[in-house]
Amino acid sequence: MRKLAVVSLFSGAGGLDLGFVQTGFYEVVFANDILAPAMQTFSRNFGLKQTSCGGERGVEASPGVALICSVERVEFAPLRDIEVDVVVGGPPCQDFSIVRGPENKRKGIEVRRGRLYAHFVRALVTLKPKAFVFENVPGLVNANKGIAYKAIIEDFSRLNIRWEEVRKVIGNGVTRSPEEGYEIVFSRVVDFTRLGVPQMRERLIIVGIRRDLLGKDPARLWEVKRLLDYKIGGGGLLFRKYPLTPIEVFEGRELPELQEIYYKVMKEYEDVWSEVGTPRAFEWKLKVWDRLAFNIVEDYLHLNDIRAWSKEELERAFEEHKRVLEELGYYGKPVKNLNPPDGSNRVPKESFEVLERLKRIPPGENHEFVKGTRWEVKGLMSNIYRRAHPIIPAPTVIAYGGGGTWGYHYERSRGMLTNRERARLQTFPDGFLFVGTWQQVRAQIGEAVPPLASKVIAEALARVLKSLEY
Repeated sequence: MRKLAVVSLFSGAGGLDLGFVQTGFYEVVFANDILAPAMQTFSRNFGLKQTSCGGERGVEASPGVALICSVERVEFAPLRDIEVDVVVGGPPCQDFSIVRGPENKRKGIEVRRGRLYAHFVRALVTLKPKAFVFENVPGLVNANKGIAYKAIIEDFSRLNIRWEEVRKVIGNGVTRSPEEGYEIVFSRVVDFTRLGVPQMRERLIIVGIRRDLLGKDPARLWEVKRLLDYKIGGGGLLFRKYPLTPIEVFEGRELPELQEIYYKVMKEYEDVWSEVGTPRAFEWKLKVWDRLAFNIVEDYLHLNDIRAWSKEELERAFEEHKRVLEELGYYGKPVKNLNPPDGSNRVPKESFEVLERLKRIPPGENHEFVKGTRWEVKGLMSNIYRRAHPIIPAPTVIAYGGGGTWGYHYERSRGMLTNRERARLQTFPDGFLFVGTWQQVRAQIGEAVPPLASKVIAEALARVLKSLEY
């Protein structure tokens, strides 16, 4: 059976693409990103030949290539020689702008589309794939009072009508007549913890199916939307109620097996309130510490606000956790024992002052815990010096920033997370090796879609596309 061909744009290290490949139903035939280290990582892990567009004004996309180049210079037409089934990517949409014309001219609102987004649309017009998967930040839904998001949805669904507006952004290089458009079969901000990702992470996911493939039967369209909504929303999984946690992916065991480690981790913070000596620290003792049972399962239920549960359901949830740990290749393999050849598990060196500050910040807390003490640091955001909690989904792994934004381990003796620990929170397999400096690898991991979540999306889409063959 022929695998479905995927063209990947704005690929980064390939988190979105990896989930597709892991299903066994797809192969990536072309990938593109402007950042060389990201494409080097992509090439290393997906087996595509790494090339660069150099100084040419335009460069032809070729099957089997991971191309380092601005998407604006990529000619997609040569890929028409193969049947491209799916285009995936997350174009930056920051350069969308909304202009409100003078009331006396009644111009209304004009949407100026971002150049990079326009080239994603150009790829759809040129390649006419059966489907596309578009991912972006959740804020896009409400940005500019939702006008940009509405424009994107209408561009995809009315491609034959809106293409001329989009083409103005990129010039007149494409004369190919667009299809009628794509039926938007899924468009929602997805909470990836519901899919088993051990991290608080949300992304806007839009899935479109070429309208001519769906036919005229409304029942068929409804069935496709129902399936995608159920699968991508985490239907049938218990993670929405019983999330996977950092201690499980770091230690490679499900929660009930980690009681001894959990107890040791938490007890290291005993009397931290006295060391800090502020009203907030003593309030934390009363509201958090004194309510802990130091039993990993009891505290997990309490801290994740799981109130209605049964022993049978809880056992099924932990079996689900074990299944995912096995699927990810983490089971029985503590991350601290790894020594990957890319150096991604190296513990970063930190100053004595930073480590001393962190010793006074317990799991789940941030820089505000030491405000008013000699360990105080200026910070306006909640992610500054935030420690992960062992049994609560980790804060979002972020790509950029200094000054305490690195993400910190729950063990009291530890500071920053290693890049491999970040990769596990993002559900990359341990055999996925990165290329670049420490900071470049951090960015590749932080910008990625978790492969575990992408795999759920890809499996659901493959099921839909297969059903449309009949």
